[in-house]
Amino acid sequence: MKRSSHVILTSHSSQIFRGSPPIKWGASSPAERGPVIASLTDPKKRNAIGTHSGSYTVYRALSIAKGRYSTLHKPDLHNTESPVKIGPYASWYDSKKIVSIDPWGFDVPHHFKDYFEEGYDIRPTVAVTQAHLQIPEINEAIAAGRLHIDGKIITKNKDIKITKVAFEPVWYLPGIAHRLGVEEGALRKILFQETGGMFPELVTRPDLKVMLPPIGNTTVYIFGNPQDLAKPEVELTCRVHDECNGSDVFGSDICTCRPYLIYGIEDAARTAQKGGVGIIAYYRKEGRALGEVTKFLVYNARKRQQGGDSAATYFHRTECVAGVEDARFQELMPDILHFFGITKIHNLHSMSNMKYDAIVKSGIEVINRVCIPPHLIPPDAQVEIEAKKAKGYFTAEASKSAEELKTVIGRPIDE
Repeated sequence: MKRSSHVILTSHSSQIFRGSPPIKWGASSPAERGPVIASLTDPKKRNAIGTHSGSYTVYRALSIAKGRYSTLHKPDLHNTESPVKIGPYASWYDSKKIVSIDPWGFDVPHHFKDYFEEGYDIRPTVAVTQAHLQIPEINEAIAAGRLHIDGKIITKNKDIKITKVAFEPVWYLPGIAHRLGVEEGALRKILFQETGGMFPELVTRPDLKVMLPPIGNTTVYIFGNPQDLAKPEVELTCRVHDECNGSDVFGSDICTCRPYLIYGIEDAARTAQKGGVGIIAYYRKEGRALGEVTKFLVYNARKRQQGGDSAATYFHRTECVAGVEDARFQELMPDILHFFGITKIHNLHSMSNMKYDAIVKSGIEVINRVCIPPHLIPPDAQVEIEAKKAKGYFTAEASKSAEELKTVIGRPIDE
């Protein structure tokens, strides 16, 4: 295999090895781009900072410490390939379009066959599978006639058929820096400092341009044909959702997260039943990427203040506790959409201008924005909606007409 030569200046030149393949982010083929190798079975072949498994990295370390996991283990990837074809799309070859995931990170034995034959331990950072969703609220939507059993999207058991895709974060540091409007060197230094020096290669190995950060992954759920996501003529309904464990999983009524998520799922399934396609992108960014501890502290601070929880202090108290109002940096969020070749979203379920602006700025056209119907907002979450309105979030008044909403949700919006 012919490999390009490269000259590197680094303070740790002894750590650069011939067997470490260069990465040419945004190249026109996987062979030219080169694989991302963050496995530890052979340190001389690594070409990325960090390691696989994201936030689960430390658990693997504990298993190794306990003697339950062999550091020499290489995964057997036989029969793990994607059940559906995805890509490649033009966005995969654009070094600025996708910077926070590896578009060639799935089906790696196929994309990097020559490297595997040479013994490289290349591990997937993207996985695709198919499954069914069983959601109580969908049963209610079927009973109300908003969805129907068709055997294609919704089974006779009232399950929704979906394709789902999991992404580990893979950061191309020059692209991340450009997206955030900072110098790469400054970004690397701050990442090094704020992780307590966890990854010294950030400051000692400027030749390593790719990092696998120890953060949560993203999961995508597709309703209908995944290949239709890249066809602008096919109606596409999309919900970009940031994790809220308390609401999404346990049904806490202090926010609108689960109702909005389920409403997006219902509309995505409905769009697929009409011949379109739906997508739910679920990002692990709990508590505006500040974490649940910070979130719960803010809950207490707001409720105990004079006059109780209020829209006026909803965001301010977060900043008082955490030092910043929101750390999600939605500038990176559209990468997932570009992985699927999306260029046009007909129905975007989001009231967040940060999300909308990031999507549109990335080159994706948005036709219609859909906010949560009023009747789905829990009483204790009214303060959240009022705070978002005061903050300038997108509201129903600028969305679909009352008659259109009535048609979609099956009931008047003032109920």
